Amino acid sequence: MRRRKRHRLLGLLALPLLGYAALCAWMYFQQRDLVYHPQATRLDAVHTNFELRHDGVTLRGWVVNPGQRDALVYFGGNAEPVRGMSLRLAEWFPDHTHYVVAYRGYGASEGEPSEAALLADGVALFDRARQQHLTGRISVIGRSLGTGVAGYVASQRDVDGLVLVTPFDSLVNVAQGHYPWLPVRWLATERFETQRHLAGYDKPVLVVRAGRDQVVPPERADRLAAALPGSRVHDVPEASHDSVISGADTVEVIVSFLDR
Repeated sequence: MRRRKRHRLLGLLALPLLGYAALCAWMYFQQRDLVYHPQATRLDAVHTNFELRHDGVTLRGWVVNPGQRDALVYFGGNAEPVRGMSLRLAEWFPDHTHYVVAYRGYGASEGEPSEAALLADGVALFDRARQQHLTGRISVIGRSLGTGVAGYVASQRDVDGLVLVTPFDSLVNVAQGHYPWLPVRWLATERFETQRHLAGYDKPVLVVRAGRDQVVPPERADRLAAALPGSRVHDVPEASHDSVISGADTVEVIVSFLDR
């Protein structure tokens, strides 16, 4: 009788552990669906004017203001319809050609998103821009998730200017902050280790920090900036993750930084 009660008690104690293990397994296998949010960005290819074929996938987006000597490549945030940003960049930098392409599975681009694919595609897009602007300056702006791509591109190619808007040191650290009760550092395959990629990077970097960011906590931007000796931080203390580049002063800082 006592042995039966002991087994029953052990079984009851094991249930929460099994449930936790099942939740960890679910998070591991579903993490790409949790990380990437392309649903609101989808549109028909007829609305784009630029294609980049890379690794068997056609990426689509926009080239705005073609024919300029200098260029700017933009990597957008998660769930960001980047077409709107292409028009804003044309206003901010009328003397640049702008390359804005949706990630795999986003916008009108083919394929499925993953960290490895997004990083490789980012380098391929920069290389295409370089082919078109052999003697010009090419700057890169990344926003949120796009800062992970932009940082990686800057670690692999000679970028003339780098702006990171609401960046993070590591996407793993961001996720761990949101899910402190999960072993995210062990489970994550989509890591975007921006600080590691930019280790030793000493060129000027503008970090735009949103003081009220609840998506990417501002301390993650602080940690990244502290690791970059060439960084300059523009703090927007009252801004949220989405509103950080809405103010004219922030736009002026970005334009001034890249036009130096």
